[in-house]
Amino acid sequence: MNELLGQLRKCLGPEHVLTDASSMAPYVTDWRRRYQAKPLAVVRPGSTAEVSALVRACASARVAMVPQGGNTGLCGGATADRSGHQVVVSLTRMNRVRAVDTKNDTMTVEAGCVLHDLQQVAASSNRLFPLSLASQGSCVIGGNLSTNAGGTGVLRYGNTRELTLGLEVVLASGEVLDALRGLRKDNTGYDLKHLFIGAEGTLGIITAAVLKLFPLPTAQCTAIVACDTPQQAVDLLELARARAGASLTAFELFSALCLELVLKHYPGCTPPFAGAGMPVAAGRDSHALASLHPQYVLLELSDSSPQSVLQGHIEQILAAALEAGLIRDAVIAASEAQRAALWALRENVSEAQAHEGRNIKHDISVPTSAIARFITQTDATLERAFPGARRVTFGHLGDGNLHYNLAAPIGVEPAQFESRLDEVNALVHDSVLQFGGSISAEHGIGQLKRDELPRYKSAIELSTMRSIKRALDPLGLMNPGKLFAD
Repeated sequence: MNELLGQLRKCLGPEHVLTDASSMAPYVTDWRRRYQAKPLAVVRPGSTAEVSALVRACASARVAMVPQGGNTGLCGGATADRSGHQVVVSLTRMNRVRAVDTKNDTMTVEAGCVLHDLQQVAASSNRLFPLSLASQGSCVIGGNLSTNAGGTGVLRYGNTRELTLGLEVVLASGEVLDALRGLRKDNTGYDLKHLFIGAEGTLGIITAAVLKLFPLPTAQCTAIVACDTPQQAVDLLELARARAGASLTAFELFSALCLELVLKHYPGCTPPFAGAGMPVAAGRDSHALASLHPQYVLLELSDSSPQSVLQGHIEQILAAALEAGLIRDAVIAASEAQRAALWALRENVSEAQAHEGRNIKHDISVPTSAIARFITQTDATLERAFPGARRVTFGHLGDGNLHYNLAAPIGVEPAQFESRLDEVNALVHDSVLQFGGSISAEHGIGQLKRDELPRYKSAIELSTMRSIKRALDPLGLMNPGKLFAD
């Protein structure tokens, strides 16, 4: 191992090969603090050539590599094991924007670029890069590619996969697959980039990408509405799509409990409107006298139309929804500050739940048409099995992605409830399977769901995946222990 460390120091420079516990500390614990690693070293390459060199060195020494971006993953996919024989490859130094082509509406970027920075680069060229996540200030595009991240703009723009035209990848052999082509049409055989997007670093290390850009919207109109049931929200989505077409950019669902937690842990946030609804449990937070509706939807229209046109469209949608009995109340943001305040109610849900205590998370997807039935049936099943468990349900309704999370019943210690993780997961994921869904929509499999995958993936799918893994990584050195148990 000393010989390998010496080679790595020669390739990258001694300051970029970290081996002491204090310097490795930011890289060894996952975002949710579920997994604690003990790597041989953390290396920080600054170029594709350096990634290639370190991969060749590790492959020669038969040492496994764990690619890591912003370390914001939720399933332990970028965390090494505790063997002391794995090398964490941090891509954060590779943060250059190599090119912006406004004529082709693309930008070529390195894997360590922070997502928010890419959004700003695009905006400075009067373009939009539409991938938007709660962690966009710290996650990096390499991690987004490795998990095929979704976010709030999928309804209109698609997942990260749909936003990617080309990739540069260092293979397990150390060879560089240079497919950084900004082409929207290229039918010259297998489209290899799709193998690496969503593969969680198990097939190679993504070092750069060509990403799609779009015209920067000149107008946005945002509203929040109250509904009685998830089915009403689904019906509202159908209505909004019919009336707004492609200008419907976001359609986010969250429950009363989600809003309650946000109001409790973010005192600067206020209820969007008052009205007869579900009362917040007395003593739970400073907004105990407020009233909450059962379900909320945040919807947004954006395009190059005048603001007045979008305003008219959203008013027509809400008027029709009110007449059809789909909504109880609605508020349209009248300024950018109000728009930001409405989005804060949705975007702070995850952190608010974290402040409330440890919880059991599920990142699932089902067909949009089945969402209401899934929620109703799964809620009932869980209430019978775990009376009082609080369901913090929110997500991207337009693409069928729900974050179906559970918090401990009032009076039960979160750690005690979390000890029932396997039982809860089995109930939720079996219900997902029944409705033709997926147990991972945008967070990946990583370590967290690795052992469950064979229960919900067919034998032929798994054997095909393993064949691809063996072909591209015959020594099994690329992020072992993720996706597959062996």
